[in-house]
Amino acid sequence: MNTIELLDKLQRQAMSDEKLRKELLETRKAENPLGAFCRKCRELGYEIYEMELVTAGEEFYAEMKRSTNGGGENSPKLDGEDDFYEMFLASMEEEEEYEQSKKK
Repeated sequence: MNTIELLDKLQRQAMSDEKLRKELLETRKAENPLGAFCRKCRELGYEIYEMELVTAGEEFYAEMKRSTNGGGENSPKLDGEDDFYEMFLASMEEEEEYEQSKKK
């Protein structure tokens, strides 16, 4: 599996496991959040490393850009559009907020 597939599998697992979701979100508080996140992933059996995570987003975004208009699209990149790490944690936060709202 590539990094994107591993993240997708981990995300499905974390969406149904509140404890895991909280542990992944907790990595944001570390001195090196990306490193802490990747270490947690490896502890869980997902071989995700910092550089692979960073380049996966960049490569995906570049492929998407090349596939439109013969690669000649000049639209500006949106903030975070190529940052799978931030998008992953944002989805975890959204799920956490949803779960909290259901408890009220």
